[in-house]
Formats: sequence, C-alpha cells, structure tokens
Amino acid sequence: MGTHSEEFDRWIRGPFVAINTELENLYFAQDDRADVTRVGQALKQRLRDEGHVFVVRLLAEGDTGDGFANAFGVLGNVGLYLAALRRHELTNPAREEKSPFPEASSLAMHVGAALGMAPRFSTAHLAHMNLARSGVRKSFTSLPDETLFLDENTRGILLLQLAADALAKVVPLGISSPIVDVPFAAARHALEAVIESNDRLFSGLDVDRFFFSVRPYYKPYMVGRQEYRGANAGDFSGINELDLLLGLCRANDPYYAQLLVDKMSFMPPADQARLRECMRQTSFLDELLALSGKHAGEEWFRRNTRAYLQLGDLFGRIAAQHHDQLVKRFIEAPAARIDDRHLGGITASGPPLPVLIRSLEVLRDLRVAAKRADIASRHADIERLRSLVA
Repeated sequence: MGTHSEEFDRWIRGPFVAINTELENLYFAQDDRADVTRVGQALKQRLRDEGHVFVVRLLAEGDTGDGFANAFGVLGNVGLYLAALRRHELTNPAREEKSPFPEASSLAMHVGAALGMAPRFSTAHLAHMNLARSGVRKSFTSLPDETLFLDENTRGILLLQLAADALAKVVPLGISSPIVDVPFAAARHALEAVIESNDRLFSGLDVDRFFFSVRPYYKPYMVGRQEYRGANAGDFSGINELDLLLGLCRANDPYYAQLLVDKMSFMPPADQARLRECMRQTSFLDELLALSGKHAGEEWFRRNTRAYLQLGDLFGRIAAQHHDQLVKRFIEAPAARIDDRHLGGITASGPPLPVLIRSLEVLRDLRVAAKRADIASRHADIERLRSLVA
C-alpha cells in the first residue's frame, strides 16, 4: 500500500471514527434524534477538511498502486468518507445536481471503473473483506451497536458463503449422487449457524441506536452527477447462489433478474464471476422434479429430496427471520414514529419506505416458497416434492 493510501487508511480507522462517534452522541442526546443540522458544525467541518487532504493527495498521485487489494481499500475509504458526509448532511442528492465534492468523486470513479465496481463503498468493505490491522477493522463509529451489527452481519455473510460453497460442490456430483450428503450436511450446519447469529443480533441490538446512529450511514449519495444507492447486506454472491441453486428464485423471473442487475456492480469482481457462473446452472429443484417421474420410489431420490427440502426450509427461515425482525422491528416500526420531514431519504436503496417494504416482502416470499399466485413462487413445486417423500 502506498504512503498516501496508508495515511488515508490510518485516518479512516482513527480520527474519522472518533469524529463520527462524537457526532452520533450529540444527535442522540437531542429530543429530535433525526435532526442532524443543529449541532456539531465544527466537527463536521473537521471531518470534511481532514478527509479532503487525503483525497487530494491520492487523486494527484493518479495510481492506486499494488493491485486489487490496495485499489479496493482506497475505494472503500473514499466511499466511507463520502457516506459520512452524506450522513451529516454535508451532501444530499435531494438538493444537488452533482456532488459538491468533485475530488472525492473523481477518485471514487477512477478506482471504481478500474475495478469494475460502483464508485462507492460496498458491503464487502465493512464485512467479509474488511481487513483488520492490529485488531482494528473499519467502521463508521465505535458505538457498541455498530460493532454488534457489523460483526454478526459479517458472520451471517461468511456462513451463507460457506453454505453456497458447499452446494456448489453438488453440481459436478449430480443431485442423484449417493455422496451429496456431505455438502448438504455442511450447508445445513452453516444455515443453522446463520439463524443463531441472527438471533444474537436481534436480541442484542438497540432499536433506536441502530435506526438513528447506524443505519443513516447507508444512505444513497452522489458521485459526480449520478446518485448511487446505499450498500446493502445482500451485496454478495453467496445469498443469490443459494437462491438459484435451491431453485427458490429464477434468473429469468423479471423481478429477480432486475435485482441481480442492480446489485452486480456492488459486489467484488470475484463475486460477480461466481454469480454469472451460477446463473448457468440448473437448480436442484428443477433436477429433482425432472427425475421424479421415473425415480420417485427409489431410496436415493427420497433421501436426497428430504435433505434438499430441509435446506430449503432452513433458508426460508433465515429469509423470514431477516424480514420479520430486522426490517419490521428495526426500520419500519421506528420510521413510523419520526417526523414526516425526515422520511425523504430514509432507505438505503432510494425508494420510499412503503415501496421498499413491498419489494422486500416479495423477496422473502420467494425464498420461503410462499403460496402466492402473483409472484414466481415455487410453492406448488416444493409441495409436490414433499408429497413424493412424505
């Protein structure tokens, strides 16, 4: 990592975190916790000006240096900086035609284009590719609730990646293989651990601290003349590999295809390649349905189908757990209590909250194979398999 990159990285891990934490405590002490415009002006200016110095040096350097790891780190750092400026209302797409921070925008676009990623920080920067240095990994604040959120969210991502890795090993074996019990068991253990991680998160996370002090850093912001949505916890390929391999979602479903298109540039290049490869595979559900006519009475079919159904049920539980607890309890419920004037930019993905909630409900119901005629649910196909092995 070059000298300028190292200096920026140290600032992000140190003073940047301290300034944001102090500002969050000021906001949280107010009667109107959603109003960030009345306090902390000197701290905001310090954040803006100190970060600007590092950005200008890196932009003048014109070379992010040592390959992907360094470029990826620079993209994350400038993205975190821009996200904090957005959080503290030093920039807001609602009142701008272009970013008021041209140097940071130029640096983000340069590095993002070189990597083939959106020019902003992504989930990977704070989760599964968040490099710890001397025990310190990147975050916006040092608040315990952000630490809990990042740690359990990252555990969930890593476990879902492990489940996807395991199921990918079924593809060259074939769904009828007598040894798919090995990858199926590994995937099952990983999914069970995701549920446990989510339980820890939802029981330990403070609703107000998450809503007012953690979530706002994931808002959309401008880079140059374009507005980019906020980072989403689902911006990694593993969750979609599970969707597609299990057959609960299909890449030719217009709703789901749009979701894949929208998230592709928010994932690291290796994840993008994995997702494209997975989109070419036949799902286990479709394979089992195709084989059921001739082989439904055979022991291998019954054994492997039951194992598949168990995985689908676990994955559906995770989807329902995420939506019915995190989305409803930690976003939808507190949003109903705040002043209407604060609702304009409340979601990370951009659309109004009711529109986002409806979209997320569709995704949940696809993953749980809900009985809905208005979406491409696999409910009937899943129930057919259940009846064959009951």
